[in-house]
Amino acid sequence: MGKKGRVFLISLGCAKNLVDSEFLLGLLQTRGFVFAQSLVEAEIAVINTCGFIRSAVEETIDTVLEVVNLKAQGKLKKVVVLGCFVQRYGYKLMKEIPEVDGWLGTGEIYHVADILEKGSAVSPVPMRISRPVYIEDHTVPRIQISPFYSAYLKIADGCSHRCSYCIIPSLRGPYRSRGLESLCIQAEKMMESGVKEINLIAQDTTMYGKDLEEDVCLEDLLERLVSIRGIRWIRLLYCYPGEISDRLLELMNSEEAICPYLDLPLQHVNKKLLKAMGRNSASETPWDLVERIRSGRRKISLRTTLMVGFPGETEEMFSELCDFVKRVEFNHLGTFIFSREKGARAARVEPTVTSEVAQQRQDTLMTLQKEISKRLNQRLVGHTVAVLIEGVSPETDLLLKGRTETMAPDVDGQVLINKGEGVAGEIMPVLITDAHEYDLVGEIR
Repeated sequence: MGKKGRVFLISLGCAKNLVDSEFLLGLLQTRGFVFAQSLVEAEIAVINTCGFIRSAVEETIDTVLEVVNLKAQGKLKKVVVLGCFVQRYGYKLMKEIPEVDGWLGTGEIYHVADILEKGSAVSPVPMRISRPVYIEDHTVPRIQISPFYSAYLKIADGCSHRCSYCIIPSLRGPYRSRGLESLCIQAEKMMESGVKEINLIAQDTTMYGKDLEEDVCLEDLLERLVSIRGIRWIRLLYCYPGEISDRLLELMNSEEAICPYLDLPLQHVNKKLLKAMGRNSASETPWDLVERIRSGRRKISLRTTLMVGFPGETEEMFSELCDFVKRVEFNHLGTFIFSREKGARAARVEPTVTSEVAQQRQDTLMTLQKEISKRLNQRLVGHTVAVLIEGVSPETDLLLKGRTETMAPDVDGQVLINKGEGVAGEIMPVLITDAHEYDLVGEIR
């Protein structure tokens, strides 16, 4: 097995990319490859890239150049780059970075073992790009690289929305759901391996099943998943605002295993700007949607992402957005500045907002959110909440860290625990004793 070389995988980008990387590792293992614990120990580097916006592209380029430099020094034998970055820039990359031994687009990434098993690099550099149509299922080997107690279940790939600022459909292909039975089988396997928390992800989880011949939807999937014994938390990420059904909210209010948490990327609230963004106008306003979500029995935690600096965003539109944020008081909020991406319709839209103004608007929103978040967190002081213990805090060995059911991994805050004995992977009661802008402090009861 070792004759094929030790592989180190670098996974960039979102959680959906992370799942792709887990399947890649599983496939490589079945083909006889072994894995290095670090890049220093590796003979082969595989980089799963992101190419969504400019900052992601810059991170990818920096990473690839760093890795091919190690190859030039004789510290690596092969470098293969795959994923969204390759799908976006295609054959231009062969000329710009000829040191790479293989390039695979998002529709070809599962051929990585074929590239690695070839002898010395040939000219031209192997490149395979096709329209992504594949979606893995439970039969594809997978090595989980997220913590043993928490996993992502990618219920669909690709996107069929046509947001004017986004190039995801061209990178990931059309929306394609996984089969219901396949997802349930995989969820059962996750539970048997010790997973307590399953995070459902897709470019739009609420669209699940609408492309399948069988008559299924997200609510059907949730009803099946909550029946699997041992799964404690099921969290919904990337829910399209216009597709939040009453049935979905009824399930969230009646099933304790479904986390009272909705990730709802609104992007903006101004009607004219939303139309320019290509965000399908819902039958209700963003405020009406929030009120409907919060009218149920459980207090549902809301996370959203908002865009500033979209072409044509006026000061009045931005003020409308700020007023909305103050009124709603989101539990978690992320912002990003509009990025003019070649291939997106919005790249040709005028007038533009200067980068300085866009940055000021982002800073203003995040300052607002800090105040809101701290105020909401302070309301939890004195209450005992269930916390998934994640282990020792990277900040100091004197603290444990964990998350409540209203905190998604990697994107939201954390609970820092300064008293009591916790077990990693267990959900334990924690008394909240202090609150900060994004994090809570508590002790195990």
